[in-house]
Amino acid sequence: MQRITCEERPDWKDKAAAAGFRFHTIAGERYWDERAYYAFTLKEIEDDLEAPTAELDAMCRELVARAVEDERMLKVLRIPERFWTFVAASWKRGDPSLYGRFDLSYDGQGPAKLLEYNADTPTSVFETGAFQWMWLQDAIANNTVPRDADQYNSLHEQLIAGWREIGKGGHLHLAGALADPEDGGTISYLEDTARQGGLTTTALNMDDIGRTPKGAFVDLQDRPIELLFKLYPWEWMFREQFGAYLAGSATRWLEPPWKAILSNKGILPLLWAMYPRHPNLLPAHFDDDPKAADLGNSFVRKPLYSREGANVAIVVAGKAVDQDEGPYGAEGFVRQAVATLPRHDGNYAAIGSWIAAGKPCGVSVREDLSPITKNTSRFLPHAIVG
Repeated sequence: MQRITCEERPDWKDKAAAAGFRFHTIAGERYWDERAYYAFTLKEIEDDLEAPTAELDAMCRELVARAVEDERMLKVLRIPERFWTFVAASWKRGDPSLYGRFDLSYDGQGPAKLLEYNADTPTSVFETGAFQWMWLQDAIANNTVPRDADQYNSLHEQLIAGWREIGKGGHLHLAGALADPEDGGTISYLEDTARQGGLTTTALNMDDIGRTPKGAFVDLQDRPIELLFKLYPWEWMFREQFGAYLAGSATRWLEPPWKAILSNKGILPLLWAMYPRHPNLLPAHFDDDPKAADLGNSFVRKPLYSREGANVAIVVAGKAVDQDEGPYGAEGFVRQAVATLPRHDGNYAAIGSWIAAGKPCGVSVREDLSPITKNTSRFLPHAIVG
């Protein structure tokens, strides 16, 4: 694993605009950054990232299978009791999952370590599945990378395969904050892959979803919503008025309700308890567990529900050396052993390892001057060069 500086394409912004990549710049700062790329060997990809991702997915599914039968686990995950049956029923009837992203610390030298699992509403899907692949084609043509370079990236194809299996040619609604450049762009890309998978589609804002007197969710044309992709977290839905009607609806959800278990930092100590000393896990405990003292005075403190690094603190020798503000924390915290991200040219790099339609299928690299990966952290492309 190497960080290799390179020339950016002079027309990359034009190509981004043509591809519908509206959020390549955030608040005047680069989000997409092709002034360097990360180079992996095929062995690193296959042995250190692809295989562990498949194993982590299996471990997480085993955790869900245990949690739906154990109210103690649902309690520590702070899932509201009135939704326990709703979540459990989703798992037991085998509701399918489309995709997810494991965030890993990996430096090319030792086992990749799970930092967290974005199981419910992962973004950066367009830049992973489409735009970095476009970059690679140009990079080969421009001799930026070796002519035999490749990329670990079948995310686009796996999303299409997932839609084909899940949707079976039916109609899909996609909901979220359409006016937000990142969320709207993500939904637009997923809508495109769904159409390629044979589905017809309707995109709408979350607050445009209506409900009939008989309890069916409908769109603005009063069309029943049979299959809904929501770029909106389950924990938000559970606490809103909307949530009271979830269990009585016939709507099928992506991601499914059982993903509410996995989109929670509480899975980190639960996985550690289930698979102690697993090479791809870091020691982790709930903040109020006496075993948390085993981590000493150096650890990463994370809220059970947190997104894009919000309210995360890295504590070293009892002092917070880096932390990010945000609205989370009332639900509780976990402590995880410190696995400092690899640093290249002053930049900390985190790996996102993707799974879609049940298969590991690609990586993304996010980079920041801070060891906490945030919403504004830059996205760099990657290539397989050896």
